[in-house]
Amino acid sequence: QGDYAVSIESFPQDSYNGSIVAAALAGNLPCILDVDGPIMPNWAWSGYMQPLPIDEAEFADFLPGTKGIWDGKLYSIGLWDAAVALYARQSTLDALGLRTPTLDEPWTGEEFMAALDAAKASGDYDFALDLGMNDQGEWYPYAFSPFLQSFGGDIVDRSSYQTADGVLNGEAALEFGEWWQSLFTEGYAPGTSEDPADQTTGFIDGKFAFQWNGNWRAVATMAEVDDVLFLPAPDFGNGPTIGAGSWQFGVSSSCEAPEGAAAFIKFATQDEYLAAFSDGIGLIPSTASAAAMTENYAEGGPLAVFYDLSEAQALVRPVTPGYVVQGQVFTKALADIANGADVADTLDAAVDEIDADIETNSGYGH
Repeated sequence: QGDYAVSIESFPQDSYNGSIVAAALAGNLPCILDVDGPIMPNWAWSGYMQPLPIDEAEFADFLPGTKGIWDGKLYSIGLWDAAVALYARQSTLDALGLRTPTLDEPWTGEEFMAALDAAKASGDYDFALDLGMNDQGEWYPYAFSPFLQSFGGDIVDRSSYQTADGVLNGEAALEFGEWWQSLFTEGYAPGTSEDPADQTTGFIDGKFAFQWNGNWRAVATMAEVDDVLFLPAPDFGNGPTIGAGSWQFGVSSSCEAPEGAAAFIKFATQDEYLAAFSDGIGLIPSTASAAAMTENYAEGGPLAVFYDLSEAQALVRPVTPGYVVQGQVFTKALADIANGADVADTLDAAVDEIDADIETNSGYGH
């Protein structure tokens, strides 16, 4: 076709949201926006985006985490999703006498802690578990709020999105917080001062028995660790949960050619391109039919487990414009607790900050 041309403009991830907000205020938004899934409701609520000018039925077969829905309308669609798993070696499980957990029978919280105890007692590792604590950005709510949810808490009350009281500082959240702090005070995992290089190579080098990491590290790990396993999240009592929702395409509200933007998005979300993206960057294809076309996610493929994990355990982060604040508050609270802050006081303060922000913004349209 000769009607439209697409040019790419890139921004550093750390300043990306600020760059988009500045461009929106200046009236300089491009037609097509790449938006991180949990941020999309804020951009839609702020008027930066319009609902996708595409029939939602065209994406019926896409993984739920790839669909950006706000106020009942589809605003964005992802060419991939991401999933987190517990990296382990089969040889480690065998040496420690541990059961191999499955999607149908994941480890309970007690089994998970018993595995960490066994690894710690063996003396073979610097730490039993690596959580990637040095990365104090979106990794914290994406990777760690599922633990809170498995305990029975959450970042915000999803029944109304008007308060975090009771879910971020209730009994389940306090139990989670004490457990979280114990991972560091009792020496199971390195804390916030961890060397970033260890998150990249520590598991491969044998410093850690287990690592909580995303599928974007899986290909590099498989190349170095021939018996690596990607295990499901443990169940702390309220079901095993992992994060969902990655980067997605949407259309700006100021776009003067929404039909052209829609045509590009429809073109890019064809199975052959979803498969090509997956083969190129290692992330999860958005559809089962695209997964079947890939090297890693086809049935029996080395990363097919991540598609199954995403389908079975994934929960998107809170779908609210307030998440841009809530995610940051949660991140700070978890870092503070890991560094020794009082659990109850820290969670109460986080609730107060989240609730004040919701009130300031008149409920964020809920």
